[in-house]
Amino acid sequence: MKKTLKITSISILIIMALLLVIPFAFQGQIKTMVKNFINNNLNANVEFSDVNLSFFRDFPNAHINVSNLVITNFEPFKDETLATAKDIAFSMPVKELFKTSSGDPIVVNAIEINEALLTLKTNKFGNDNYDILIEKENAATDSTYFSFDLKNYEINKSALTYIDEASDIIVHISELNHQGKGLFSANQSELQTTSDAHLSITIDSTNYLDNNAVKLDALIGLDLTNYKYTFKENKGYINQLPLEFTGYVQMLDDGQDIDISFENPSSSFKHFLAVIPEAYSKNIENVETSGDFKIKGLIKGQMTNNTIPTLDINVTSNNASFKYPDLPKRVDNISINMGIKNTTGNADDTYIDIETLNFKIDEDVFKSSATLRNLTKNMLVDATVDGTLNLANLSQAYPIDLEQNLTGILKGKINTAFDMNAIETNAYSRIKSDGYANVSNVTFANDAFNMPMQISEANMTLNAGNVNLKSFKAKTGESDISATGTITNLLGFMFSDNTLKGNFTLNSNVFKVSDFMTEEEATGENKATNKTSESLKIPAFLDCTVSAYANTVIYDDLKLQDVKGVISIKDEQVALRDVTSSLFDGTLALAGDVIANNDVSKFNLNLVADQFDISKSFNELELLQNLAPVARILQGKLNTSIGLSGNLNDDFSLDLSSVSGKALAELLTTSISANQSKVLSKLGGALSFIDFDRLDLKDLKTQLEFSNGQVSVKPFQFKYKDIVIDVFGTHGFDKTMNYNAVFNIPASYLGSEVNRLIGKIDTEEANTISIPVTAIISGTYNNPNVSTDLTSGVANLTKQLIEIEKQKLIDQGKDKVKGMLGDIISGNKNKSDSIMDKEKQNPIKEVFVDILKGNKAQTDSTQVKKADTTSASTQEGLRKVLGALIRNRAKKDTIN
Repeated sequence: MKKTLKITSISILIIMALLLVIPFAFQGQIKTMVKNFINNNLNANVEFSDVNLSFFRDFPNAHINVSNLVITNFEPFKDETLATAKDIAFSMPVKELFKTSSGDPIVVNAIEINEALLTLKTNKFGNDNYDILIEKENAATDSTYFSFDLKNYEINKSALTYIDEASDIIVHISELNHQGKGLFSANQSELQTTSDAHLSITIDSTNYLDNNAVKLDALIGLDLTNYKYTFKENKGYINQLPLEFTGYVQMLDDGQDIDISFENPSSSFKHFLAVIPEAYSKNIENVETSGDFKIKGLIKGQMTNNTIPTLDINVTSNNASFKYPDLPKRVDNISINMGIKNTTGNADDTYIDIETLNFKIDEDVFKSSATLRNLTKNMLVDATVDGTLNLANLSQAYPIDLEQNLTGILKGKINTAFDMNAIETNAYSRIKSDGYANVSNVTFANDAFNMPMQISEANMTLNAGNVNLKSFKAKTGESDISATGTITNLLGFMFSDNTLKGNFTLNSNVFKVSDFMTEEEATGENKATNKTSESLKIPAFLDCTVSAYANTVIYDDLKLQDVKGVISIKDEQVALRDVTSSLFDGTLALAGDVIANNDVSKFNLNLVADQFDISKSFNELELLQNLAPVARILQGKLNTSIGLSGNLNDDFSLDLSSVSGKALAELLTTSISANQSKVLSKLGGALSFIDFDRLDLKDLKTQLEFSNGQVSVKPFQFKYKDIVIDVFGTHGFDKTMNYNAVFNIPASYLGSEVNRLIGKIDTEEANTISIPVTAIISGTYNNPNVSTDLTSGVANLTKQLIEIEKQKLIDQGKDKVKGMLGDIISGNKNKSDSIMDKEKQNPIKEVFVDILKGNKAQTDSTQVKKADTTSASTQEGLRKVLGALIRNRAKKDTIN
């Protein structure tokens, strides 16, 4: 016995060892088998990460697992992904692994597919991306194909998308779980299936089902000889609406033959609420309902490339009502009579007929009807709406999740008929609309406004494709708006994502820009602190021209009065034309463009200011502060024109580091408070002969150029009494400076010391002499540096003195020559010699006399050196005197 047990134990261990080892031995063969199947059967690029074999998982069957499968198409869908799957598992008898190329197919008993994504697509030329099977004449005897003798299969956590570009149909199935059990090898058998998923269907950009939960439990009869599949015991669900199916689907050479009928088994109106996604209908278990609701349909005919089955699907409800237990209002008198029809089998002849869709909340009655034809191409719409809606009642009768309660009354009666192509192309001649719509006391909020919008009234009439806005009055925050105008494509905006086009006249008593800003969560570093930023948006859906007038426009701390102009909005761009305003006790004219359709908003503006109060404007406008910081201490009036461009911040304020442009400024009737400026105080300390409080800048004109945060001031000139001052240089928006101010000081200002140096020059000539003193200004406006440069001034004065002295010598020489000639003629030679001897006492005169005598070649070099020494000593003396004079503020009164 012990020996027998020992042999048995060893045998079991050997078998288990073999079951563990053999899969590794067959791993390469399995990969080869899968690759051969793919290469011989699929016209597509297929990749997978690994293939694993196990004898334990489905013992006594072999279990093969293919991991990370990806199938991509060849032309005409090159590199598009057809399918992916996390793993696909096959279960088959072990003996199937040992089959050779004997002609027998490989039998698979079970398949499990996990997390698959399948995209089926038909392009506008009729090509299918799923048509990837290689056709074979001898497929029945080919050794490389699989034979599926399935007993069960599973598809778990998967999704499927079907796209038909020609018909503009999109079907999306998500969260798909499907199981089937049966025997596929017999000619006549049954398949028991359970399926649940979420279904979305879009036809011609219209959502007919949006992520609706669907479920189907079906017993399907399989006639594999005739490829016919019959629904025997079936119940499906759309959300919570139960539907029962009967009929069959039979495969044909060119399509399918379909004969299916369905209906909801009971007729409670609660089933209508069950059609609505649960996220919107909430819990309907305790909802009180009355009346009936019935869905009944028949789909019968052939689905081929040229035909579809005929359709007769009807939805009806009569005198129904419902009330949610936690809400105060009831919806009564509900009447629904609608159908989806096709009597020809031609897809273009399918239509939706909404004969009646009526309901009542309190005393407000809403009635509507519509017909939608030519659904798959250029849809034709014929609709009528007539009724009254109290918006506050909607949330009190139906569980709508709103950030804030809706209020207000909508009244209207509208008849319209159009085709979608006419809406999309604004072919107004094919759009027929008439009627009216009135809105009163409506309040709503959305991302377009920082504050709720309160519309006190809006009255409009419809004529053809146009809407005449007779009146519109609204308020948001502190801002009020009233408008009239014309909207030319309201239906295109509502039904086809077109822009909203129109021309409006807008008036406002107070228009506060911040009321129209939106709060957005900050990004980057500020995100961690949950900070928010406010931004302005130009709506992308607007294409309109607005003639606007506002008594007061508030932007940050600025208050603009009597603002008027024309504003054109299109493609997230705003064009400003003839915009004028009263500002800073003057007027402002503005024209230009704002472009906000990129990541960074840009602007290009021309501003003309007339009679601006200098102090107010330079203290309140950051742009002017940066262009001329020192001007904020001025009192008076300003005219200026500024052309500038650059980037805008999110709140549409200027990004000053990006601004560039030119400016021309003219000062009118100004006075200065020099003690308020550190620059002028420092300059006054260095230049004692200027009282900056007494500067007269009237009629001063200057030109500026600015770019990348730097301002270049072109040379300009003004006077302090009879001192001419030239100024030029640059400064930065960061308040750094680099300026030169040249003060041309008359010699009469320079005191007795300089006058003695001038010597015997006549007073009239002395008054023509001036010396330039250059003040070099650097540092920043809050911490300025001022230095003076006398070098060029002293050299210039010396040059003037020498030139005047030379001219006097020339004039005196002429007189002497005349006298000498007279003496010579009269014989008075001794007197002439005596005069000549006296002239030799002045070195400069001695040189000049020698020139007069004709001894130019023999001029004594010593005399020239004496003249140069005189010039050098004059310059040194001037430099000392001027330096002392400029530093000595005590002499200011004497000079003045």
